[in-house]
Amino acid sequence: MKPLTPKELIFISFMLFSMFFGAGNLIFPAFLGRSAGHDIWLALAGFIISAVGLPILGVLTVAKAGSFEALTKKVHPLFAVIFPFLIYISIGPGLAIPRAGTIAFEMGMKPFVPETLATQSYMLLLYTIVFFSVVLWLSLSPSKLVDRFGKLLTPILLCIIFIIFIKSLFTPIGSFSAPSGNYQDGPLIKGFLDGYLTMDALAALVFGIVVANTIRAKGVEDPKKVSKYMMIAGIGAGTLLAVIYSILGYLGASSAALGQADNGAKVLTIVMNELFGQAGTIMLGALFTLACLCVSIGLVISCSQYFSSNLSALSYKGWATVLVLLSTVVANLGLTQILAVSVPILGAIYPMAVVLIILGLFDSYIKRTKAVYFTSILLTGLFSLTETINVTFLSRSLDAILGYFPLYEQGVGWIVPSLLGMVIGLLCGKKKQLQA
Repeated sequence: MKPLTPKELIFISFMLFSMFFGAGNLIFPAFLGRSAGHDIWLALAGFIISAVGLPILGVLTVAKAGSFEALTKKVHPLFAVIFPFLIYISIGPGLAIPRAGTIAFEMGMKPFVPETLATQSYMLLLYTIVFFSVVLWLSLSPSKLVDRFGKLLTPILLCIIFIIFIKSLFTPIGSFSAPSGNYQDGPLIKGFLDGYLTMDALAALVFGIVVANTIRAKGVEDPKKVSKYMMIAGIGAGTLLAVIYSILGYLGASSAALGQADNGAKVLTIVMNELFGQAGTIMLGALFTLACLCVSIGLVISCSQYFSSNLSALSYKGWATVLVLLSTVVANLGLTQILAVSVPILGAIYPMAVVLIILGLFDSYIKRTKAVYFTSILLTGLFSLTETINVTFLSRSLDAILGYFPLYEQGVGWIVPSLLGMVIGLLCGKKKQLQA
């Protein structure tokens, strides 16, 4: 077995970066920069800690545990069946893949066709058929992922972003303004919370299987070596994400004096029109399309490998085909309906994913008190499920009660229940050790 070369590790890092970097990763930091103004670097620091730190810690945790399934089994065998299934459905055909196709249409196709055509439902149908056909074609050979992502798609994506950045240095867009909205007070904390809301840690847990299989395809079979290379690739992808987020945040902050924008897509549209005129719209469309394509391919491969290994009635190619067909159908239901169903599910499972990542990182310190996994996940899940029911079905009638939990208004009220679960688990573990 020969070790991976630095060049191979760079390409694997590029591959992982492009799998993370979707439309939301373009939009969030640009709008953050616009809102944070003078405090952009503080806000970006918080954003990078959560939007880069949590996903990369997720990759490292999976590498350390050996697999996502091995990590979930530390909680409970039943949890190891239900939780991964919910994650793969939610970030697969239930939300992330269809959303990528819809956003690619909105940003990469809609601006270039007459308005009378763009508003017709059959245009979205035709576009998503073509888009997901390309996704399926590129997903059927996961062994070629490094060649297609690391050596081709990611370099193109990075080149477009760096061209935009260099152009902004030679022809400055404008100066930074005063912070607005929630960024007027505590930009570091607000940036952290916005990064948390990207929910990329879920993708990190499922991308681990793709990275591991890619490394094994290079001839590396030793589990320790596979974990080591996964960690290196994760750190490399994280570094690249941090750099790109900083560039996008800077561009957003520089555009403060240029028109009104209430979301990151509009911020980037303003920036590109200012820098490149009409050509900027074409570049932005290409950027969004490429980012959505990369994420969709990564998710289809991850989900297909998971389902083919756990539900062997269909082969990998069979599952890839089914997932792409489902994603095409869901994408044509409309983004509003997709979000209405899937976002509450994501809100319920994401806190458990974050807690699982943290526990997995410290597994060597709590291996004698395995109850920590169960109690922490149990209390975190109960709180996040209650919060989801409160928001989705009860019109926030429980806010008065849930508001007693610190940070509930900021969207991370689950932190205290998870810490309480950790303490209970540690105490239970110590009690068993004393009785033994």
